[in-house]
Amino acid sequence: MDTRDYPLTSDLSDEGNYPYFLWDHPMTVAELCHKLRTLSEPERLRLLGKVLREARDTDVWRFTTPQQVWADFDRLRPHLGRRRGFWEHLLRIWREAGLLGA
Repeated sequence: MDTRDYPLTSDLSDEGNYPYFLWDHPMTVAELCHKLRTLSEPERLRLLGKVLREARDTDVWRFTTPQQVWADFDRLRPHLGRRRGFWEHLLRIWREAGLLGA
């Protein structure tokens, strides 16, 4: 697919839009949500890791919850690349504040 065929956008409110952070593997918001619900566990973690790694942190929550990220974090950690430290720090603060449970 040529990049002109799928205009990337930061407007994630329309399920037919192509998220800016999936520039190398274009899919619509609806396709991303569907895949996060239906892929095998290893593939779901890989894709969710990509969202955590590439999307702005405020956009991540359109596709998952802090509780889900916390529950999966040990398995997500290898997929986070340069953003691993950010997510470790943020989740630690939220956990210490009692927002994520024990």
